Amino acid sequence: MFAKLLNLKQSIFVVSLVVMLVLANVQPALAAWYPNNITALGDSITRAYNTGSTGFSDAPANSWTTGTNTSVNSLYSRILAVNPLISAKNTNLAVSGAKMVDLNGQAAKIATTTEYVTILMGANDVCTSSVTNMTAVATFQAQFEAAMATITSRAPNAKVYVVSIPNVYNLWTVFKNNSTARATWSLFKICQSLLANPTSTKQADVNRRAAVQQRNREFNTVLATVCARYTQCHFDNNAVFNTVFTTADVSTRDYFHPSLSGQTKLAGAAWAAGGLPYP
Repeated sequence: MFAKLLNLKQSIFVVSLVVMLVLANVQPALAAWYPNNITALGDSITRAYNTGSTGFSDAPANSWTTGTNTSVNSLYSRILAVNPLISAKNTNLAVSGAKMVDLNGQAAKIATTTEYVTILMGANDVCTSSVTNMTAVATFQAQFEAAMATITSRAPNAKVYVVSIPNVYNLWTVFKNNSTARATWSLFKICQSLLANPTSTKQADVNRRAAVQQRNREFNTVLATVCARYTQCHFDNNAVFNTVFTTADVSTRDYFHPSLSGQTKLAGAAWAAGGLPYP
């Protein structure tokens, strides 16, 4: 009798152990979450400006976040590959030329049923006509805080992915010795806070470029700090800022915006640091 009870207990233990092991392997897959829709907020980078067949215009199909161009392999495309329910539910509310001051207005347009919001904003707060015209850090923070409050109140169940501002100093490094790029920057007055007098080694110009890079870093610190206040917000830990762009990754129309290759690189960097699937 004792032997039978012992065998029964052993059998129960073995069955329980097997169940526990099975659940341990299954639970992560069951818990994985991918959104059923995605909404992008931002500026011309998110609108994939200057990547289409028509120059100096938006080409949202090439966007790193909501684009449908298979060569870019956007966040939307990557989610679609594992969650067909997101099909055709990719909304791009970004506006070319937008600054952080405009983010709250974009946020006010998101649907209350939005599940996933991506934000890439701030390049135009760094790239201005002069260093003195760059957005103040405190102002930038207040504007971002207002936008986050709007997003979380309008769509309280939405996950928010905040992407760091790319390193604009990298742009100067890559193209400062390119005469066509320099002529284009001068002609169109592109990001003169950084790109004015691109070949100058005068201390004033060196200091100016350093100031722009510092403001770029400060803005990213603001994005990280404010995002951390919200449990539903994820920051890319400066993954995009740390991504190095080469000549092929920048449009030769303006030597400023990401090319199709650049959008692809953005998508890859953002996806790798994006926190999807959420547990």
